[in-house]
Amino acid sequence: MAEEEGPTVELRQRRKLKSSENKESAKEEKIRDTPMPERAPKHVLFQRFAKIFIGCLAAVTSGMMYALYLSAYHERKFWFSNRQELEREITFQGDSAIYYSYYKDMLKAPSFERGVYELTHNNKTVSLKTINAVQQMSLYPELIASVLYQATGSNEIIEPVYFYIGIVFGLQGIYVTALFVTSWLMSGTWLAGMLTVAWFIINRVDTTRIEYSIPLRENWALPYFACQIAALTGYLKSNLNTYGERFCYLLMSASTYTFMMMWEYSHYLLFLQAISLFLLDSFSLEQSEKVHEVYKIYIFSLFLGYLLQFENSALLVSPLLSLVVALMLAKCLQLNVKKGTFIAKIMKVINFYLVCTLTVTLNIIMKMFVPHKENGHMLKFLEVKFGLNMTKNFTMNWLLCQESLQAPSQDFFLRLTQSSLLPFYVLVLIICFLSMMQVIFRRINGKSLKETITLEDGRIGGRPEIIYHVIHTILLGSLAMVIEGLKYLWTPYVCMLAAFGVCSPELWMTLFKWLRLRTVHPVLLFFPRLMTELMELQEFYDPDTVELMTWIKRQAPVAAVFAGSPQLMGAIKLCTGWMVTSLPLYNDDDLLKRNENIYQIYSKRSAEDIYKILTSYKANYLIIEDAICNEVGTMRGCRVKDLLDIANGHVVCEEGDKLTYSKYGRFCHEVKINYSPYVNYFTRVYWNRSYFVYKINTVISFQS
Repeated sequence: MAEEEGPTVELRQRRKLKSSENKESAKEEKIRDTPMPERAPKHVLFQRFAKIFIGCLAAVTSGMMYALYLSAYHERKFWFSNRQELEREITFQGDSAIYYSYYKDMLKAPSFERGVYELTHNNKTVSLKTINAVQQMSLYPELIASVLYQATGSNEIIEPVYFYIGIVFGLQGIYVTALFVTSWLMSGTWLAGMLTVAWFIINRVDTTRIEYSIPLRENWALPYFACQIAALTGYLKSNLNTYGERFCYLLMSASTYTFMMMWEYSHYLLFLQAISLFLLDSFSLEQSEKVHEVYKIYIFSLFLGYLLQFENSALLVSPLLSLVVALMLAKCLQLNVKKGTFIAKIMKVINFYLVCTLTVTLNIIMKMFVPHKENGHMLKFLEVKFGLNMTKNFTMNWLLCQESLQAPSQDFFLRLTQSSLLPFYVLVLIICFLSMMQVIFRRINGKSLKETITLEDGRIGGRPEIIYHVIHTILLGSLAMVIEGLKYLWTPYVCMLAAFGVCSPELWMTLFKWLRLRTVHPVLLFFPRLMTELMELQEFYDPDTVELMTWIKRQAPVAAVFAGSPQLMGAIKLCTGWMVTSLPLYNDDDLLKRNENIYQIYSKRSAEDIYKILTSYKANYLIIEDAICNEVGTMRGCRVKDLLDIANGHVVCEEGDKLTYSKYGRFCHEVKINYSPYVNYFTRVYWNRSYFVYKINTVISFQS
């Protein structure tokens, strides 16, 4: 009997697994064959617990200390506690002022429901226009902050402005903690997290905009994205237990949806992440099921966001939805082919082509059938940015001249190099990338790889979470090399990845194995010099703007409508509550057109032309800013008045252009002289060193 049993077992093992039941039985067989691990000694368990406890304590402490540091620095910079309310509000510049003004409106509302209704049917901000401010400006952070302020009874303890900025600073602490945890998960040591935080703070100018614009949507949203990345990193790890996997999945689901609700551009960032996961799925077959679970999270978040964001069509026509649906369809069409064979390799190529084709096709179909206004001006901007088109349009050229939308300057790379961040990042990225390519080529050639990678293997590129992060950082870095404003997405990633590599024994073992070395103990110790910044006494001093706002509140009629630069209009809306003609927001075509028309006050146009433009928006007062009218400018051709002259054909921009001679001087200069016909249309009612306010006459009396 024993002799007959051997061949039978051998035949059974050679039999091909065809169904999911066979796969499950194979797993059970494997589990039965695997010896039960011995129980770890008590001192080993204690060491693990102590390591996790100290790491968690360090992560939370780092986040809290960073939040306290931001609060102290903000106080030192603006002398915030010693300012009057109006002076505090002036520190919110541009679009930040708009966001905070709506938070104030919510607190003034008799009830939360009434406040939300007034924001969704807002006709007190922009003249002749009723807007859904919650949807158009993603005001969910302000809604949440106002609810928390009143529900927690904070109105009896703390002023609204401190509560508001305190939440943002607290989120930045969570941001830092999430980066800490991600680096810790990748390297296996919490020292990597400490180094991540140190590099993040040292390079603060390039990692965050929190010091310049506190209420920006990205400052509310990116902490949740960092939490999502930390959860995704843990979820992709091969040695994660069931409970840890479930926790990471739940955290990833919650943070993905919250991130999508906080920022109108979040789905573009998640699209890049989905591409990274798709490539990971193509290169690392072991994590295929987990990757497709993440795709389900994307779909759930998109459709829930669509319903709760007033049926936001931008989410339906987003490239993220098209890509995820294409990936799901491609998976359904996949055939079970033996791995490593020539046919399997061909199928991989076909699958890749199928996903790309389906994504583009589905996106085109969705845009045909779903009414949307999906940032058409941004597509035109990208065409001009990459030299695919030329334009004299004021708005396009104005966007191109914005520093945040240009390629990074040499100073950016110099700062990262001086802090030693960039050299270490490049080294870590090269090692991980080459190791990843080595693993991929081995898989393509059909060589079997060990399921569990040990330190001695020196094969860091075989870990799925490392493959994902390498691809993701390359995609983000490529975009940051084109548009400097995207560095705030990429540089924190650089801090995390560089710190992981420096503190990861596995990465150095990979390098040393290539170099035929045995052991080396890399040590990197340095600490940020932050106390000098806190000791510096700074002061925010803008008396002209304070005087202007005070005059408006005291002298202007409540129903007055003001016209001027969008940045100043945002401050007026916040500090006075008066209606304005335009806003510093660039995600709406109508608002962009309004901005361009109002900016004509700095062009070479007649008094009659300017009067017609302003009265078409029911403006009662016009504010001229000397800073724009007499702007010197550091970049040639990027001053507002230069861009207007190009758009209006008053200067020769290129060879072959026709010059339209203007017989009128620059309006902002001419109106100050107070002669006819300017005095017929405009009457100066207030001025100081920086601002000139003119009342727009309703009855025109022409004088000689």
